Amino acid sequence: MSNHRVSEAAEQAVSSDGSGSGALGLAGIRVLDLGRYIAAPYCAALLADQGAEVIRIETPDGAPDRNVMPIGVEDRGALYLQVNRNKKSLALDIASEVGRAAFEKLVAQSDVVIVNLPPAALKRARLDYDTLRALREDIILTTIAALGFEGPSKDRIGFDGTGQALSGAMHLTGDGSQPMRAAVSYVDYSSAMAAAFATVSALYERQRTGKGQHVQASLLGTALTMMNPMLIEEATGARQRQAQANRSPIAGPSDLFAARDGWVMVQVIGEGMFARWTRLVGREELTEDPRFPSDLARGENGAALSAIMAEWCGERSVSECLSQCEAARIPACPALSPAGALTAPENVTGGFFRNDAIDGGVEVPIAARAIRTRAASQTRGQTAPRLGAHSQEVLSGLGYGPDEIRRLVSAQPAL
Repeated sequence: MSNHRVSEAAEQAVSSDGSGSGALGLAGIRVLDLGRYIAAPYCAALLADQGAEVIRIETPDGAPDRNVMPIGVEDRGALYLQVNRNKKSLALDIASEVGRAAFEKLVAQSDVVIVNLPPAALKRARLDYDTLRALREDIILTTIAALGFEGPSKDRIGFDGTGQALSGAMHLTGDGSQPMRAAVSYVDYSSAMAAAFATVSALYERQRTGKGQHVQASLLGTALTMMNPMLIEEATGARQRQAQANRSPIAGPSDLFAARDGWVMVQVIGEGMFARWTRLVGREELTEDPRFPSDLARGENGAALSAIMAEWCGERSVSECLSQCEAARIPACPALSPAGALTAPENVTGGFFRNDAIDGGVEVPIAARAIRTRAASQTRGQTAPRLGAHSQEVLSGLGYGPDEIRRLVSAQPAL
């Protein structure tokens, strides 16, 4: 059934020049998003960016992730606005009898279901693969759990910090005085990207075989993947890494330095760049220093190199540091505050942001253009929806009449 709908969409979508070679991306694919917070919703948002029809389903009284990082707009916080762009919103209590019946009808007309729950919770919610496959034989279920798929911990719950802590990453973050969590939820976002990639792979496989599958990702699996090189070092006895603030362990000087009026990130990697750096700071004899013959050695003896660069930067303004590094072809940039990041020329002119207008004429910058494809360029950007904004459209498409829809979208549907 799915292949027929995709081919139908393919016939209708043509390129802007009328050649018929339209950039379809995921047009014709319907995704049901039952995720909350970051990992599963952002996975679904990435599919929506590529042209899929994504329907976010939540209870009629709204999910708690709507108000994370509030910005003064009712039920749409900063996090919700980012990870629910380009979606439709269906208010439906799938735990009720009538709500479940409507959900099952919708599954039968969909291609992908995305949930972030561990296996036991999936089973209790009747969102496990066997249950959904009984509703649609070629359905693809994408799940993102906290701790994995096997063993006694598979049903434990957790968040981004869980992955950072259990992978060893927090031990290597900060200045060594205590384990330190990264400020951004990189485990959640990376898990979402991996799950989106795997979902598209499953769709491609289904196109050839006609079979659906259960796609599984986990926060801990993602975190361990990112820590893997350091874990290999540890396992082989090559070295035991310790936190060293902003200094790189694999090359040098690579660190954050204080200039007279701000902070500068400088990264020197490779023999040619190191030689140029020694000329920049007037220390060309360092190329013959036995402590610094390679990137590895410069990383392991990086404290001495950072001290030299810190003195050099401390005598200059940020602007002077950057201009002189650029002339020497040394990668350098300012370390910005969030306010500075909103106005930095690289960020503003790079085309990463889309300004979405929300309530009261407020515009918010949504970083929805970091990945470029023809399909994404043709997908009309939509602001993350109000709760239930598309309930009428979606439910009427399932054959429900006005009275039935009113009961379905109320906080306590009639049974």
